[in-house]
Amino acid sequence: MRVVHAGTAKCDAQLALLAARGDADDLGVASTVREILDAVRQRGDAAVCEYTTRFDRVTLTPERMAFSRDDYEKAYRAADPRVVEALRYAAERIRSFHQRQVRQGYRYEAGSGISLGQIIRPLAAAGIYVPGGKAAYPSTVLMNAIPAKVAGVERVVMVSPTPGGEVNPHILVAADLAGVDVGFRIGGAQAVAALAWGTASVPRVDTIVGPGNIYVATAKKMVFGQVNIDMIAGPSEILVIADDSAHPAFVAADLLSQAEHDELASAILVTPSEDLAKAVEKQVAAQLKVLPRVRIAKQSIKRFGTIIITASLEEAVQVANRVAPEHLELAVADPEALLPAIHNAGAVFLGHYTPEAIGDYVAGPDHVLPTGGTARFSSPLNVDDFIKKTSVIRYGRQAFLDVADTCKTLSDVEGLTAHSHSVTVRLQTPPGELPPG
Repeated sequence: MRVVHAGTAKCDAQLALLAARGDADDLGVASTVREILDAVRQRGDAAVCEYTTRFDRVTLTPERMAFSRDDYEKAYRAADPRVVEALRYAAERIRSFHQRQVRQGYRYEAGSGISLGQIIRPLAAAGIYVPGGKAAYPSTVLMNAIPAKVAGVERVVMVSPTPGGEVNPHILVAADLAGVDVGFRIGGAQAVAALAWGTASVPRVDTIVGPGNIYVATAKKMVFGQVNIDMIAGPSEILVIADDSAHPAFVAADLLSQAEHDELASAILVTPSEDLAKAVEKQVAAQLKVLPRVRIAKQSIKRFGTIIITASLEEAVQVANRVAPEHLELAVADPEALLPAIHNAGAVFLGHYTPEAIGDYVAGPDHVLPTGGTARFSSPLNVDDFIKKTSVIRYGRQAFLDVADTCKTLSDVEGLTAHSHSVTVRLQTPPGELPPG
């Protein structure tokens, strides 16, 4: 792991390197994704099936794109019963957490004859992208579909590839538990395109959420505006602030929990303790040797594993706010004391017994989190991502007369004469011709 000291040019250069990793243009995928999107938009199911054959080695027809009820029943029979029960438990926790995010619309009297308000309605349809095959994540199904259903979305559409025809049974079990309405065995940019524009088989949705590889992330970015999206997901990341109270083995294990995701993942330790830094570095090296995903984790640590030495915990917090990490662990003696100073993080994990994995699976808050520093301005996936808000305005005649001159003044100064005329015509209409108000 690279060791740098906060406030130095070397530290600044390392943070810049971490921020720039995973850029789609640098990886040369944008033109390929655009070609796929255009093909699906123009040729619908035929293009989706062709790309699925090319990339996933699965021959599909439009009639076979959707998972059948028989597929779900087979999945329950094939699934590990312990996993099914764990998914049930996690689903209950996720649902309970997100139910507290539900908000109601409102109306209020803003003066005599003035009524204002806001209507909140769920989106009609939401698409969720779920990685499939061997690297399948049933927890992702729960984290994406449950808040949509809690929000009241009528149709939740799942897309999940089945490379080589391999269907992960736990994906389908999670989809059933989460209330997914229809699922399709497609993935990649072609699945994103199908959700965005709709095909004869895949219904068009209003928003697309969920993680995927660089092709999926780039496709979501390109279809934004045609549909809404949750975020542009980049490589996973964790930053741990630790003091001498931390156990080096715990910290190392948590760093590696993100490093094993992919070669572009970043794991950062920020600490004022050089002794802890050395101990954690030794633990990372030791634990790497026994990880099944050692090749991926080792490459991630080699390229982006970083230890930042600070003068104090206060400076460590400053570094964390600058990085704005997806996952931030406070492995310190008094994490609650540091929490008020944390302004930029997707999720904060407090204390020595709250590893990031707890948040990924069983705590309840969503694990779809902003990456790449976007926690400076964006939030974890939540119920609000699946609703829309409509303003409601009503003025009676006298209330209108009271503000007419002010409204005309502002529209005139902006040169929007038709706006101004819409007020004037009401002022000049004879009393006998006025509608009720």
